[in-house]
Amino acid sequence: MVGCGYWGPLLVRNLRSLPQCKLTAICDASASRLKHLQSLYPEVEGLQDYNQLLDSKADGIVIATPVKHHFALAKASLLAGKHTFIEKPMAASSAECEELIDIAERQGLVLMVDHTFLYSSAVEKISEIVKAGDIGEIRYINSRRLNLGLFQKDINVAWDLAPHDISIILHILGEAPTVVNCQGNAHVTPHIQDVTNMSLTFGDRHFATIQSSWLEPRKVREMTIVGTRRMIVYDDLKPREQIKVFDVRVDRPPHYDTFAEFQYSYHYGDSYIPHIQQSEPLKAVCEHFLNCIETGAKPLSGGPEGLELVRILEAASLSLKCHGTPISLAHPSHDGGDNSTGAPSDYAFVPVNA
Repeated sequence: MVGCGYWGPLLVRNLRSLPQCKLTAICDASASRLKHLQSLYPEVEGLQDYNQLLDSKADGIVIATPVKHHFALAKASLLAGKHTFIEKPMAASSAECEELIDIAERQGLVLMVDHTFLYSSAVEKISEIVKAGDIGEIRYINSRRLNLGLFQKDINVAWDLAPHDISIILHILGEAPTVVNCQGNAHVTPHIQDVTNMSLTFGDRHFATIQSSWLEPRKVREMTIVGTRRMIVYDDLKPREQIKVFDVRVDRPPHYDTFAEFQYSYHYGDSYIPHIQQSEPLKAVCEHFLNCIETGAKPLSGGPEGLELVRILEAASLSLKCHGTPISLAHPSHDGGDNSTGAPSDYAFVPVNA
């Protein structure tokens, strides 16, 4: 385990709880953090030198450090023959993600990213409901992830909070966006936006909006999925009844001859709360990583999924710099051609009046 700040200790606790895993060492530059964790887990070795982990007999390395360190640590881990698990986002650029994917493939190693919410019972249930066609065709998705802090020094709020929502949206829709635009402002730390509004446009008229903030008095973790037949509201902060399905919709008349005949039809039906088997998503993430190592299975949130998310964040950052200008996401082929994801040619400006 590398990184013992905010998220690392949560991963340590879950890894230690799994019978098929033996956590042998934790690594952090801070001696005080190591001392604290070793007081909780005295059987785990504490190291300040990352090279000692690379030289160990460990099968895998878990990385939960600031984003700016992800690439260097993960690259060294993969080159040392270690299966590698990286906290979201996967790296600071899509070019770095591409290189990590290539190394993992050459080495025959598992490369996995911690898109935690894909492993939650609530998101699994939502995906099940959507795939069953219960809500009809998805019209749009709206997500809000707000709280007071925790302020980051190396990434803005979109890179910090939006990955959770983006990963859920991509998983539910099963496709990547074609256009990204993002607006925001830096109120506390210069040049690091603490409030952003991101829009993702997909093919087939799908659309999603993501609001992220470190400056809200209330903690909000809410997503609304609007379908042609029903709508889903997902509130992750509720200890129970996180999902509610509303049988409501708006229909327009199929035929009308005059404007006087045009009348919207509002349908108000019952709502229901699907049963969810409660489980800890982070434990499920750790189990999935171990299972992929043991069986060679492809991770649900592997390198390609981590790359796609970082490409969206890059486009959002470019849009922010251009005052919300829509950015088109080109998807180059990965058949060994000249195009490389993350290169300037991967992004194109879309006229505001398009």
